Amino acid sequence: MSGFRKGIILAGGRGSRLSPMTNAVNKQLLPVYDKPMIYYPLSTLMSAGIIDILIISTQDQLNNFINLLGDGNKWGLSITYAAQDRPRGVADAFLIAENVGFLGRDNPCAMALGDNIFYGESFYKDLMYISKMNTNCVFGYRVSNPYEYGVVDFELPEDPRSNDDVIVKGIEEKPANPKTDYAVPGLYFFDNTAVSRTRQLKPSSERGELEITDLNNLYIKDKKLTVKILKDNAAWFDTGNADAMFEAAMFVKSIQSRTGQMIGCVDEIAYKKGFITEDQFWDLINSMPSCQYKHYLQDKHKNPVIVL
Repeated sequence: MSGFRKGIILAGGRGSRLSPMTNAVNKQLLPVYDKPMIYYPLSTLMSAGIIDILIISTQDQLNNFINLLGDGNKWGLSITYAAQDRPRGVADAFLIAENVGFLGRDNPCAMALGDNIFYGESFYKDLMYISKMNTNCVFGYRVSNPYEYGVVDFELPEDPRSNDDVIVKGIEEKPANPKTDYAVPGLYFFDNTAVSRTRQLKPSSERGELEITDLNNLYIKDKKLTVKILKDNAAWFDTGNADAMFEAAMFVKSIQSRTGQMIGCVDEIAYKKGFITEDQFWDLINSMPSCQYKHYLQDKHKNPVIVL
């Protein structure tokens, strides 16, 4: 593999659990505190060094994403778009990506679910490790209600001081009796066999969709999937319902107020990662209307305001 440079954000679905908020707009366009929800998974992929991004949504919502994000050039990205005409499962994203020419035979690819938010210094370090090591990887996050998620069963390394990835035994979707308390969040890193493996999947009996858990288990069967256990100082939110969105918004507000550092600030990440130059960064800032987001960037980077 040549490195993770391609990433998918799956932002489809009808968001029925968030109705009536989603009756007219895709849930990934709703705000989580001070930014659109999709800024958070976009910033996650960017933090992993990914610059070529495909956003998949429903046909009627694609223009809204295009109006918000454009082609990504202002952030040094290449953003393209594709439609999922009906819910076919998370794993279906890889088939869509191939059909529109985004993925070829030689492309490893990351995928982030559009309603998942991550935070934590150790998490960002893990992202860079995965990108550098070029490994098939998912994460494990301790939750109080594992029966509502895909749950990973694993063994810890023999040496408790080891930083090695855990040994994965399997992943079970919404088990009645979970083997562990660790859920698999919506962020996946796969090699260039993801498309061919997805073609082997059959729609699940429960939902009639191509399940990401089944794809993960194909990798596990071949002993080609590792799991990074997110440390206690990391945070993950699956913002699929109103309570979770509110909790995520309060978390973002709390962290930003306490640390003075924005979460999911794609403009700042583009600059810090070297995707854009300092001049381009300030062109972005100076083109923004007067708002809290702009004032944060101005104050954080201490560049005088340019009056045009």
